[in-house]
Amino acid sequence: MSEFNTIDTIDPTNHINAVTAVPAAPSAAAIAHFQALFEFETDCADVFAALQSGTPGFVLLDVRSPALFAAGHLPRAVNLPHGKIVASKLTGYPDDTVFVTYCAGPHCNGAARGALRLARLGRPVKLMAGGVTGWLDEGYALTSAACGDSC
Repeated sequence: MSEFNTIDTIDPTNHINAVTAVPAAPSAAAIAHFQALFEFETDCADVFAALQSGTPGFVLLDVRSPALFAAGHLPRAVNLPHGKIVASKLTGYPDDTVFVTYCAGPHCNGAARGALRLARLGRPVKLMAGGVTGWLDEGYALTSAACGDSC
């Protein structure tokens, strides 16, 4: 049995390392921080459940290249590469439309780049943590259908 399997074998007062050198935030600050994260991001399971409902209340935006989108994307996603997010591409959506951006996965910052561009245009936006990698890790399927928000 590993020493990491039982918490009572660890004395947290005498171990200074890269994790413990900076103390954890007080509970009130941690609550504010982690609660605020939900204003900025969502996860694959919540996106999946919302899509399954049939009325998700957001536009799922795949900000990867058209070639990657064509190879496989989340159902009901619209492809708009992050570098091409400009006001003229959004004219068909009401100003209060919530967008959820995603990219390849945690190793990619395309979703954050897309979210930033949307925010600069005054659009409500959240990032889907995990991207395609997270989606697949959760066991959800991709589609290659060219259906935009109709699939």
